[in-house]
Amino acid sequence: MTVKLTPYLNMEGNAREAIRFYEQAIDAEILHIIAYGDMPEMPNTFTDELKNLVAHAKLRVGGTELMLSDAPSGSSIPKGKQVTICLSTNDVEQAQRFFEALRQDGQVNMPFEETPFSPGFGDVTDKFGVTFQVYTDSPASK
Repeated sequence: MTVKLTPYLNMEGNAREAIRFYEQAIDAEILHIIAYGDMPEMPNTFTDELKNLVAHAKLRVGGTELMLSDAPSGSSIPKGKQVTICLSTNDVEQAQRFFEALRQDGQVNMPFEETPFSPGFGDVTDKFGVTFQVYTDSPASK
């Protein structure tokens, strides 16, 4: 079982530009990019602009990772949400425990559940105002 913390950048429609910049500026290597339009269970009502925005990207920078995504078109990122922490593990039950512990006296932004990109994902702001995206890397267990 693994656990890691990764900075997660929430962008306002310019994630692809940021990715290109980080490739040049800090030798980032693209590991994965998925656009909103590429997500299998998402509605077909997305505009072409939204379909092309980044739903999730992972870059390698040296021995670490950096994740990014675009907020839906027209959305601004609330103060304190520009950079969040992705707490990831390869065990769904452990991820659920982390989520439940972090939500105590905090605020659930997205309930912990299976998504098209993770067998267990949730977004929570803890009682100190720190936002965590709790993410399960692989379907190790449910």
